[in-house]
This record gives sequence, C-alpha cells and structure tokens, in this order.
Amino acid sequence: KRQGVNAMTAYIDLPLSGLEAPLSEMEQLVQDTCHRFAEEVLRPAGPLMDAMTPEQTVAPDSPLWRVLEQAQGLGLSIKDMLEMDPQERERLLLIASEELAWGDGGLAGMILVNQMPALYSALAGNMEMVEYCDGKLGCWGITEPDHGSDTLDHNGALQASGGRYGRPNCVARIEGDKIIINGQKSAWVSGAITAQVCAVYCHVKENGETRPGIVAIVPLDLPGVTKGKPLDKLGLRSLNQGELYFDNVEVPIAHLLAGPEGYADMVYHTLAEANVHVANLAVGVGRAAYEHALAYAHQRKQGGQAIIRHQSVHHRLFHMFRKIEAARALVRRVADYNATAHLPALQGSVAAKVTATQSAFEVASEALQIFGGNGLTREYPMEKLLRDTRACLIAEGCNEFLSLKGGTLLINPDLV
Repeated sequence: KRQGVNAMTAYIDLPLSGLEAPLSEMEQLVQDTCHRFAEEVLRPAGPLMDAMTPEQTVAPDSPLWRVLEQAQGLGLSIKDMLEMDPQERERLLLIASEELAWGDGGLAGMILVNQMPALYSALAGNMEMVEYCDGKLGCWGITEPDHGSDTLDHNGALQASGGRYGRPNCVARIEGDKIIINGQKSAWVSGAITAQVCAVYCHVKENGETRPGIVAIVPLDLPGVTKGKPLDKLGLRSLNQGELYFDNVEVPIAHLLAGPEGYADMVYHTLAEANVHVANLAVGVGRAAYEHALAYAHQRKQGGQAIIRHQSVHHRLFHMFRKIEAARALVRRVADYNATAHLPALQGSVAAKVTATQSAFEVASEALQIFGGNGLTREYPMEKLLRDTRACLIAEGCNEFLSLKGGTLLINPDLV
C-alpha cells in the first residue's frame, strides 16, 4: 500500500549509493566498511598529502604508508576475490572504490592501482602471477615519453593520414627462458615510485623487427630498474606518478602475461577493465563535491535564508545530482555487461570513463561556485576536488583520444 505524502514536498534521505537497488548483505557490509575507512582515514590524510611536496608524499614518514597498511584490512585482494562470481566481484570492487574515492581520489587510486598487476594477471589467466603479485604494491606501465594515449591504439587505427607513431621508448626481446627489457616508461605510471611490481606493456623485437608487443610482470627490485622522481602535478597529488627505466632487465619467462600474438587482445581487455575503474573513481570524487555543496547550501545564508532556498542554487544542485546518478548508472551497467559478456564492450568502458569524468568535473565546478569565494580557498575542500576531477579527464587516456578510439569500435566492417 502506498504511503500518503505531500508529493510536492517529500524529502527522501537516499542511501550512499543513491538510486541503486537495495544492496545485498555482503555489499552493504563492504560499503559501510569502506565508507567508514574513507571518512576516518582517507579524508584526514588526503588534504595533508595534497599540501606536501611530491617527495614528501612518498617519504618514509608520509601518511601514505599508514593508509596502505590499514587498507589491507579492507579485504579487496584480487586473489581472494577471484573465488567470487565475476558479476559479484566487479560490483563489490565498484561499491568499495566509490566510497574510497569519496574519501580521497588520489588515495583511492593508490589502493586500486596496487591491485592492477594481480588483476591483469588474472585477465591473462596466469594464476602463478596472481599469487606472486598478491600482497605487493603494484603499478602498470604502458605510456612512454614520446607516446602518451597513442599506446592505447596498438593497431594504429587513429594515426593521422600518412603519419606514424614513431619509435617506441621501451622494447623487450625474448631470449630462451628470459625476457630482457630496455627503455623507459613515462612519468605518468601511477604508483610507480612506491610499487614493488609492475605490469609492463611494451614493444618486442623479433627477427630484427620491432612491433607490439608483450605484457610481463616485472619486479622493480631487479638489477637494471631505476625510478624517476615523483611528478609534481595539479590534482590527485596523493597518487604518486613517475618514470620507470629499464637497462637490460632480465625477467623470467614465467612472468609473461601476453606475447605478440596475444598482445592486442590483452590491451583490449586491460582498457575495458581500467576505464571502468577510473570512471568509478570519478563518480566517488564527484559525489563528494556534490554532497559538500548540498550541505553548505543548507548552512550558508544570504538574503535572510539558507541559499538552498534560492531557485538558482537548488536548480544547480539538481543538475549535479542527476549527473552523478547518471554517471554511476552507466558505470555499473557497463561493468555488469562486461562481467557477463563473451567479449567486453570497450566502447562501453570508454563511454563510462568519458561520461563519468566529464560529469564529475562539471559537478565539482558547480559545487565550487555554490561555495563562492570560500570555494577558492584551501580552508574548504572545493578547490582540491576541482583539481582532482580535472586530472580524471586525462587519466587512463585523455577523453578526446578515447572517444576517437570508442568511435572506431562502432564501425561495422560488413557494412562499409
């Protein structure tokens, strides 16, 4: 039986996931645990690290190490979660990561990227490497100094007419039971400075010819591996990023996740997975901006009343609300499809990433506007959230390039 309400004035206190269907008991436990961790651990640590120099964020006395130590208790190990149904596993990861990103986008990114070598090992079906990477701090490296988002276009479909991407900066060769890697990965390898293992994506040289490519798990304490300095950047400053250099680094062949024949397939599956998770982080950060603005609009008074009573303000807030809900819905829908489909839809993952990151940036910008001059100061969270959401537009491939890539996947070769 319907409850009687004044339909024009009804207020509903929505749960953390907004308009999501009710969570299962396990999902609710994960959400509550991660939300509490985000509120009690990430929200205090994030602004502190945002104000530090890049070197300070990775120093032995940095709050980062305590955060990562405590995060191990969240139960988000890929090895343990592989026992779950793919849909259940993906959904739990998204629920957990959204709450962590609500706490701090950079630290949520750190917690997630540490799992990537194990996750990509699982995608490749290499359970030995899943076991090897479990419990280690990780990263994955694909972009290079002379090759940014174009490394996502392994077949050259998006090259300018008559153009070429040029020589790769990192090349491997296979000799017997070893993979030998030489070259450099760019300063945008997330988690590189603190990582112990890296999932390296690079070209391979065979029979005098260099081509894409291989994927291998590389321990970063091997002879010949060196790291650059942490990058000083605009947003997501608690997520360290930096170069990796390889000088005749020898890796056992057992660490190979994909060889030249399987490289294209591995990159496809990697991007289908990674783009969804970046999109999901953006939802969490954007939601934080919206919630801060909503609370502030109830507290701040102008013209003799709370500013949320002003039409222009609650009009802004409504559009922020709908953008977050729409972005989350698309992210969860794509993740659910990809977890059950024979082949994940990369165009769906790209759509989720572009939609969620653009929406989060727009929401953060509107949220800062609601704070007015206060939003520009570091006494309030808005300027940091704006910087963090801006960084998301470029993370895991800039949105413009990804959109072009997604568009090529809509072409039916049987019709043209």
